Amino acid sequence: MHIADFLSGSVAGACGVAVGFPLDTVKVRIQTQKQFTGLYQCALETLSKEGAHGFFKGMSLPLTTVSMTSSVVFGTYRNCLQCMKQARGADWSPNTKLEIFLAGLAGGVAQTSVMSPGDIVKVRLQCQTESRMLRPKYHGPVHCLLSIIKEEGIKGLYRGALPLMLRDGPSYATYFLTYATVSEWMSGGSNKKLHWSGVLLAGGVAGMAGWTVGTPMDVIKARLQMDGVKGPKRYKGFFHCIVETGRTEGAAVFFRSLGINCLRAFPVNMVVFFTYEVLTGFLKTAPESVESPHVGLE
Repeated sequence: MHIADFLSGSVAGACGVAVGFPLDTVKVRIQTQKQFTGLYQCALETLSKEGAHGFFKGMSLPLTTVSMTSSVVFGTYRNCLQCMKQARGADWSPNTKLEIFLAGLAGGVAQTSVMSPGDIVKVRLQCQTESRMLRPKYHGPVHCLLSIIKEEGIKGLYRGALPLMLRDGPSYATYFLTYATVSEWMSGGSNKKLHWSGVLLAGGVAGMAGWTVGTPMDVIKARLQMDGVKGPKRYKGFFHCIVETGRTEGAAVFFRSLGINCLRAFPVNMVVFFTYEVLTGFLKTAPESVESPHVGLE
């Protein structure tokens, strides 16, 4: 893994977090709190009760950890691709679509260990809907992190880790494969560098495809992370959460936030890929193909 890839991926990931965080907050609230019935109602109520600040609750921790999670994702992805090339004795040939899919799957699963603690803090802070006049339970990311450890132990930081892994594994696999496929189609099957408009389009489409696959597990993850925070625990575990959610609210609930995820994913990943390609071109002296992405969905 080149240092240019790490730096470009880190900055691009942070830009993606900043662009998409307001809609991410709305998404999490709709997934976990029944008083919010839709995008506009949730956005208006958040703005009226909490101000613009309400859309950015919990953003500081993802911004500080995104370099680590991005590093794990694209580092695992790149190394897996290289290992699979070497295993079939084809170091200089392009990777197959199956290899891209499997490498993306490995990258998504690998990041769970470093992403889970920051993700649960983000979700807990996003779901604090009290107005600024009231005293919320968590005063900030550090206080939230320490409170979870104190009340639930270290394992509390990994509540929802299983659905997070089941979300990000298939999502990143789809994400990387979609980006590579769209890039190949737009470049006419060559490995030449895409025009910036092609990078924007391929990144946006890849983000939407990844979230289409990952939304059901994203719903389960958020509900497990918030279970018991504002009342008695409702779910006994991962499978009980799936069954109980489907039984009481219907199968459609697993895709309730799909529209918001796709609405957020397109501009976020446009920004992510454009930033990544600009910085990579600046930091690297040799021209690079944009065949494979190096940063994630968030």
